[in-house]
Amino acid sequence: MKNFKVLGSGCANCVNTAKLIETVASEQGIEVTVEKVTDPEAIMNYGVMSTPGVVMDEEVVHSGGVPKTDEILVWLNR
Repeated sequence: MKNFKVLGSGCANCVNTAKLIETVASEQGIEVTVEKVTDPEAIMNYGVMSTPGVVMDEEVVHSGGVPKTDEILVWLNR
């Protein structure tokens, strides 16, 4: 199982990022957990300056916009 965190204020892009990760994982038959992190201090601790940020298994894999489906597929197949 892959564990994701979506870092951001809860804006539309953050919500869309979380939904997109869940949708792509479901389509691939891969089990994931997606946690939304909105605490500014927690986000800063990851070094993310531009949201939404995505953390997979405690590694920052993306920041600054909704990721593309192809990017998510790469993360899921690591």
